[in-house]
Amino acid sequence: MRPHIFNGSNAYTEAAQRPVVTVGNFDGVHLGHAALLARVVELARRHGAPAVVVTFDPSPVEVLRPEQPSRRLQRLSEKIAAIRAMDVDHVVIEAFDTEYAQHDARWFAMEVIGHRLGARALVLGHDFRFGRGRGGGFAELSSWLPIPVEQVAAVIADGTAVSSSRIRAALDQGDVAAAAALLGRPHRLVGTVVRGERRGHTLGFPTANVAFDARLLPPAPGVYAVRTPLGGGAANLGVRPTFQGSELRLEVHLLDFAGDLYGTELAVDFIARLRSEQTFAGPAALVTQLHADIEAARAALA
Repeated sequence: MRPHIFNGSNAYTEAAQRPVVTVGNFDGVHLGHAALLARVVELARRHGAPAVVVTFDPSPVEVLRPEQPSRRLQRLSEKIAAIRAMDVDHVVIEAFDTEYAQHDARWFAMEVIGHRLGARALVLGHDFRFGRGRGGGFAELSSWLPIPVEQVAAVIADGTAVSSSRIRAALDQGDVAAAAALLGRPHRLVGTVVRGERRGHTLGFPTANVAFDARLLPPAPGVYAVRTPLGGGAANLGVRPTFQGSELRLEVHLLDFAGDLYGTELAVDFIARLRSEQTFAGPAALVTQLHADIEAARAALA
């Protein structure tokens, strides 16, 4: 069986098959990305060639603007899985660092796309630019490469192009429903269940304390209806001001579930925002609200 993941374009072994290629960060693999990938696969199948996605890890913005990088919508493994679910044959992961960033766009076009990958056609997103100083785009690539270069139109939702930055903005507002509409699926955080302070258990609402990757973008603090592989739940994402907390935590109360999850990985899909994070006068007031949150979560998940 041919390999599907290549760690770097210099490790790609299928250039003789003349693949159809696209390039991008693909954070979130949202509806706009899905349209682009569908076109790549369509052209590849027409030519009997592999469909290849070139992406970067870490993302260029994390390297070039370390003081204010955009937090990721997905872990790399989830991004790759989502890309491959679109029937893409190969994913090439370019390791991006300050040295790689010195290459100009023409070098990338001629060396990576032309020589290392042997592309027969290149498909680009509507706003794609790359290379040092973002010096390469559709017009430049069309003139540099002796192959067809195609640009896919933006996917429009509510009058605006679907984009990773638009999804981040929705999550920053806690609007997980809007984010899901742009992603084509709920926003997900994945992490390991770790031991917390067991306050939820003491209050009669045991929770799974999910330690997710700090590089991932969570929604705004608040209480959410969520789904997990173990069923639905009500999740608190915040610092727990009632108990003078300061560290952001994701605590999930699973509905109708009992069991020990410590050390296991849990995927949490955010379905609906139930309320903002609040400070309560004490445990009794909090318990009353938790009962209401659970009923609201059940209704949202019904």
